[in-house]
Amino acid sequence: MAQFIKAVLFDLDGTLIDTATDFVRIIAKMSRENNWQPPRAVDVREQVSAGASAMVRLMLNANGQAGVDEATLLEFRQQFLDEYAADICVDSCLFSELDDVLNTLERQGIPWGIVTNKPRHLAELLLQKLELSERCSALVCPEDVSRSKPDPEPMYMALEKLSIPRGASGCVLYVGDHIRDIEAGNAAGMPTVLAAYGYIPPEDQKTLKKWGANYIVDTPQQLKQLLLASGKFEYT
Repeated sequence: MAQFIKAVLFDLDGTLIDTATDFVRIIAKMSRENNWQPPRAVDVREQVSAGASAMVRLMLNANGQAGVDEATLLEFRQQFLDEYAADICVDSCLFSELDDVLNTLERQGIPWGIVTNKPRHLAELLLQKLELSERCSALVCPEDVSRSKPDPEPMYMALEKLSIPRGASGCVLYVGDHIRDIEAGNAAGMPTVLAAYGYIPPEDQKTLKKWGANYIVDTPQQLKQLLLASGKFEYT
C-alpha cells in the first residue's frame, strides 16, 4: 500500500548541499602554505563525508607526512576547521534540483530537516549563508545526542523536533550518501534513500546495494523524481 510522507530528512554534506569545492579550496591553501602539492580535488571530494580528520590525513599522506604524531594531526585539523568556519560558503550550494524539492515540500506543508554529523556551529553557519535556516524544520547535530549516526538516536531526536511519534517513523524518509546514514535510518524504521551522487569513494560504489537502502538515486534529478513523482508525496 502507498503511504504518504509526513516529513523528509536529509544528510547535509554530499546529500543536500554540495560543499566539496570549499573543502578542496581549503586543503589546497593549507598545502601551498607548507610548500606541499595539493591532493587531487576528486580525492578530497571522496573524503568529505568521512570528516575533517580524513581530509587532513589525505593531505598529509599525499606529501609524505603520514607519520606525524597525534598532536600535530589535531593542530592541522583545527586549522582546517578554523579556515572553513572563516570562509564557509564560497562555492557551496544546494545540489541541482533540490531547491525545487524543498519548495514543493514547503508548498505541500511537509516539513523537512537535517540530521548530520557536522558540528552544530558549522552546520548553522552554512545554513545561514544559504538562507536555509528558517526553512529547515529540524536540525540535529552530534552535540545534540549521546550517540551519533549510525546510531538511530539522532533520527529519533529529529522526529521529536518535528512532533512526529516514533510509531510514524515509517512515513519519514531519510536521504543520505554514507552507509552510516542508511544504517541510522533503517534502525529508526525510516524508509531510506541512498544518494549515490554524493561523496562516495570508488571502492564503495561497488557495494551500494548491500547497504540496505530502500531506494538508490544516481543523480539529484532522480531524487527529485522519486520525491515528487506524479505530484504526490507517497511511496510504496
